[in-house]
Amino acid sequence: MVQNPPENMPRITPYLLYADVESALAWLSKAFGFCERLRIPGPDGKLTHAEMESGGSVIMMGCPGPGYRNPKQLGQVTQHTYIYVDDVDQHFEQAKGAGATILEPPEDQFYGDRRYGAEDPEGHHWYFAQHIRDVAPEDMQIPG
Repeated sequence: MVQNPPENMPRITPYLLYADVESALAWLSKAFGFCERLRIPGPDGKLTHAEMESGGSVIMMGCPGPGYRNPKQLGQVTQHTYIYVDDVDQHFEQAKGAGATILEPPEDQFYGDRRYGAEDPEGHHWYFAQHIRDVAPEDMQIPG
């Protein structure tokens, strides 16, 4: 029998790997306004798992150990995380003010979202969006 996740857990939750989970918690809170909900230290006291919330969604993170290399160390992007917020322009200003590396400033997209991109200190790419208009699939045209 397949069990559903607990009521307070979304069905899809990103699990991101960080070399320094504690620093990631502090930075993600300051730059993106995420709220910490759980910390689990390992036997050595170093955080091995943590969870943050944003708009009812959960972001899990952990440190897989000393052999782990984050996107910044690899020199390549390994994922994009896309998150809806209530006011994307205000969110952008908060992230920029906290020192986030801005990948793309806020811009209206052909599919109806206004979106910006930012990189965290370990090289993970985050995209924050606000839905501003409905666009029928047949009317979506990729610019170019």
